[in-house]
Amino acid sequence: MTEALVIGAGPAGLMAAGTIAEAGHRVILTEAMPTPARKFLMAGKSGLNLTMDEPDERFRQNISLGSGGCPPPHPQGYFSQDESRFGPAEVMGWARGLGIELFTGSTGRVFPVGMKASPLLRAWLARLRRAGVDLRTRWRWRGFDGDGYGFETPDGYRVLRPDAVVLALGGASWPRLGSDAAWVPFLTARDVGVAPFRPANMGIRINWSGKMAPFFGQPVKGTALHAGERTSRGEWVISAQGIEGGGVYSVASAIRDGALGRLDLAPDLDEAVLAKRFSVPRGKLSVGNWLRRVLGNPVKVALLLEWGQTLPRDPEDWARRVKSLPVHHEGPMGLERAISSAGGIRLDALTPSLEIRGLPGVFAAGEMLDWEAPTGGYLITHCLGQGLLAGQAAADYLAAARR
Repeated sequence: MTEALVIGAGPAGLMAAGTIAEAGHRVILTEAMPTPARKFLMAGKSGLNLTMDEPDERFRQNISLGSGGCPPPHPQGYFSQDESRFGPAEVMGWARGLGIELFTGSTGRVFPVGMKASPLLRAWLARLRRAGVDLRTRWRWRGFDGDGYGFETPDGYRVLRPDAVVLALGGASWPRLGSDAAWVPFLTARDVGVAPFRPANMGIRINWSGKMAPFFGQPVKGTALHAGERTSRGEWVISAQGIEGGGVYSVASAIRDGALGRLDLAPDLDEAVLAKRFSVPRGKLSVGNWLRRVLGNPVKVALLLEWGQTLPRDPEDWARRVKSLPVHHEGPMGLERAISSAGGIRLDALTPSLEIRGLPGVFAAGEMLDWEAPTGGYLITHCLGQGLLAGQAAADYLAAARR
C-alpha cells in the first residue's frame, strides 16, 4: 500500500514531496517526463529569479485569483492575504539551506550567485533522496482506476492506491516541457470545477508594418507600460510576432482582460519638459531624424511612428503622445508561448488547506490552480508556498488516519 503519492515533479510537487517525507511518511513522486522540473530549469537558463526581496504585504499583492476566487468569508489558507506565510524571506532561507548563495539585484529580484537553476535542483533532489522520496520518472498519470491511480510507465501499466495524494501537474503553458493539462478530464469527471486555461505572462501579438522589421530582436529600455492598474518599468523586446519579455509580462494579463495598453516613452520626464524639447524647429530634417534628435533613441522613434495614427500638430500634442502612446495589438500570444497560465482548479473547489472538495485526502498545488502571478520571482515563490502547504496538509491527513 502506498502511503503518499505526489504526481508532478515541478517546484510545487518537489516541495510537497519533501514536506511529507520530512514528516515521516513514505512518498512516491511521479513525473511524466524523463527528468524532473524541466520548466524550472528552462526558466533558470538565463538566470533563475527565485523571488523578490520586498515586504510580504507588497509581495502578496502580486497574486491574482481567477474566476473561482474565494469571496468572503472563505479566503483562508494559502490564498488569504493574512495567512500566506511562505514569502521572500522563507524562499531565501530555504535556498541558502540547500547551500545556494544568493544576491539581490538593483530591482529587488533575487538570484543564485551562479545564475543557474541546475545547482539548486541537484541539491534539492539530493535532499529529497536522503529524506526517502522515491522519484519515478516517465510515469505518466492516465487517470483514476477505480480507487487507484493508473500510470503508464516504462514497465507497463501500473496502479497505485495511496492514502494521500498531492496533485502538482502544472497548468497548460509550455506543453513540450510537460505542462499539457491532460489531467483536466480526469478531475472534471469527478465533478471538480476547472476554469478554462488562458495564457499568462505572455507576449502581446502585434501586426507590425514592414518598417518595423529592422527592429526585430531589439530591446526596449527606459519606458513604462501601463494597463489597468498595472505599470511596468522593465525591459522588453520587439519580436516579429509582437512584444515580449519581462516588462510586458507584468502587464500582459491586464491587456488580455481588456485593459488599454499605453506606453510612456519618457517616464522620467514630464509633459512640460518634453513639450519644450519638441518646440525645437524641425527645419529641413525628416520627421524621423528630428524625432531621433529629440528622443535620442531610434527604437522609441520607430514605436512612436508605428503606433501614432497621425502626426501631432504642436509640441504639446507630441509630448502627450510620447507620454501615452496607445499599444495597438491583436491580443495575447497563445498558451504554447506563455510562461505560465491562468485557469485550472477553481479555488472554490478547494478547502483552505488545498484539499479538493469531494476527494478526501487529495490535495492540489501550483499552476494547476486558478491563480496567476507575474514573473520576477512571484510565480516560483507562490508555487513553492502552495507545495509546502499541500504537503503539510497531506502529512496531517496521514497522521490523523494513523490515530
